[in-house]
Amino acid sequence: MSVSRRSMLGLVLLVLGVSAASQWWAGSQERSLGREVAALAQPGDIHMMSSDTCAICSVARHWFKEHRVAFTECSVERDDACRASFEATGAVGTPVMVVRGQPQLGFLPARLKGALQPRVR
Repeated sequence: MSVSRRSMLGLVLLVLGVSAASQWWAGSQERSLGREVAALAQPGDIHMMSSDTCAICSVARHWFKEHRVAFTECSVERDDACRASFEATGAVGTPVMVVRGQPQLGFLPARLKGALQPRVR
């Protein structure tokens, strides 16, 4: 039994529609998270220790700029003080995000948001 062209076209259109909706939803969530992190982050709250060859550092830098999140950055290859601070964290790679004095290995916007939120006691 063969599948009709009309049925196949309907299936393809359904898959494309679900994919487009999923991409829209993910983009909407990303924009919302970006706005929230930008609203919580004050100048000096986020410092990124990066490497010149770190792809995730580039992604983080782009994300911060795209969402207008205040951050500072130093390079472990070009700045001796940065290198010493990086080594003091014991991290095995970059980026290291120092959020309000607390180091985090890697770049996860949701984790940044959590570290920036006020603690309820």
